[in-house]
Amino acid sequence: MPVEPVPFTLQTLAVILAGMLLGWRLGLVTVLAWLAAGAAGLPVFSGGSGGWQKFLSETGGYLAGFPIAAAVTGWLGERGWGGRKPFHAFAAAMIGHALCLLPGALWLSTFVGRNDAIAQGLLPFLPGAILKSIAAVLVLMLFKKR
Repeated sequence: MPVEPVPFTLQTLAVILAGMLLGWRLGLVTVLAWLAAGAAGLPVFSGGSGGWQKFLSETGGYLAGFPIAAAVTGWLGERGWGGRKPFHAFAAAMIGHALCLLPGALWLSTFVGRNDAIAQGLLPFLPGAILKSIAAVLVLMLFKKR
């Protein structure tokens, strides 16, 4: 969904699931490969965009947080915070969202100031983070049953 300066997407859900389903190493490598594809110009970022310039734009901090979130959620998943314990999986997913949103809002603040970064780049994304964390738990529970 196009919103300025930061769009609403399902990218954080994909990053968190990559970490938790693949483990921290493969999840990290997967997210880094996706970011490298985007930096090379492939249209894999929001709105079908790509290019290294995205890393220097208002959304660059969120992109920088993605590999950290994949690694941390993968590490937590490997330690039992996956789909077998829904509360733990939800907590891990929320930690992952925080690791995307906080560096994103911090970087965004260099463009729009601290108050606007919180108002435009953090607070509007919290309800979505909760819903995507619930979705992550449901997906993880389905995968862990198999």
